[in-house]
Amino acid sequence: MAQLKDIKTRLQSVRSTQKITTAMMMVSSAKLQKSQRILQNLYLYESKLSEILNLLLRQEQNFVTPFTEKREIKRVAILAFASNTGLAGRFNDNITSKLKSVVESYLQLGEENILIYPIGAKVVKGVSKMGFKAVEDDFSQIIAKPTYNEVKKLADDLMDMFLQKKIDRVELIYHQFKSKGSQMVVHEQFLPLDLNLNGNEENDYYGSKYKNDFESDINNDYIIEPDRITILKELLPKVLNLKLFTAHIDSTTSEHAARMTAMQIANDNADNLIDELKREYNKLRQESITNELLDIVGGSFGRS
Repeated sequence: MAQLKDIKTRLQSVRSTQKITTAMMMVSSAKLQKSQRILQNLYLYESKLSEILNLLLRQEQNFVTPFTEKREIKRVAILAFASNTGLAGRFNDNITSKLKSVVESYLQLGEENILIYPIGAKVVKGVSKMGFKAVEDDFSQIIAKPTYNEVKKLADDLMDMFLQKKIDRVELIYHQFKSKGSQMVVHEQFLPLDLNLNGNEENDYYGSKYKNDFESDINNDYIIEPDRITILKELLPKVLNLKLFTAHIDSTTSEHAARMTAMQIANDNADNLIDELKREYNKLRQESITNELLDIVGGSFGRS
């Protein structure tokens, strides 16, 4: 009877846990849908912005900007986007592992010349385990409430440091959302910008995937005021702000997808465990009934 009671208690515990994982899965699903809509709109905006940028660059082959200056790397900044909470599979571990490998590739610069910006409480712990000190203790507020203004402040700080030559390179590590079941870790350069000033279409800043969108407009006569150079100088900071914000939303969307998938797997495992416990319970219950019947029958024969 003690075994039956233990199994019954465990069944109740698994069912209670399943209610929690189901609720978390539903919350993540709702957040994922909202984040996906934002990401899709960002991609469309990025596409149109790239049309303007590439159109102007093709007509200004000798355009020069400090944001494209390539110099010897003496100091590097690395931004790693993760999350504030767990229960998302290997979402945070993948970022921490990639960050560790990237940091190791820059160890020759000295720890004081590697600036780590951990975006999310989980990656902060990873940085601490690596023996490094983050630029700030936490950027958890950026993860908790993704807003363009918060990311813009961070992007502006990085651009200022790059222009003042306090850092020579900025790199991003984040998850790129592909689908609900697929999120890819991306490691890419943020600064200096590669604008493909030599006119190689295959290496345009936003890639040739947008070529068909603006190819038909390239020969149109535009009235540009005040002039192309001024517009380019105004446009590039916006491009960088958008790039960082898109990476952030990509990471947030991937987090919700990873957590939803993890909770779905947890639910499936709970269903399997419940079925297994039920079979064990029924087996023990049947054995108990059989033993009781044998005792009754044995007792009857004994008295006769």
